Amino acid sequence: MAEHANVYPLRREPRREREPQPEPRPRQPQTQEPLWREVLGRRLRALRQEQQETLAETAARAGISPQYLSEVERGRKEPSSEMIAALAGALGITLIDLTEQVAGDLRRQQARAPRAARTRPDRTRPGDILALAA
Repeated sequence: MAEHANVYPLRREPRREREPQPEPRPRQPQTQEPLWREVLGRRLRALRQEQQETLAETAARAGISPQYLSEVERGRKEPSSEMIAALAGALGITLIDLTEQVAGDLRRQQARAPRAARTRPDRTRPGDILALAA
């Protein structure tokens, strides 16, 4: 499963000689929004560390392996809603509180991003033939 889908021009349609040449667009800094699983993982790790618990202790209460919890905390695994609820319970927090904290983290990250990076510029031009790369 790909983490991000990218669209690349495959080829351009040939231009006619009389067609005016468009001015090149200035390149904007390319930043991607963080993935939910990455922000969730950082929040789970912060909660676990605040309680001074090991991966093994928290994982045992949630009924998962420490290796799986480690991958969730690093944003490598996309846990199911049942797994997120189990982890929230193991950390002594409600699912709604965990969700609100993750949403707050996302809002803070978005507020810190430069305005230009928050908009998605149109990178295609007339005549581009596109393909989706996963």
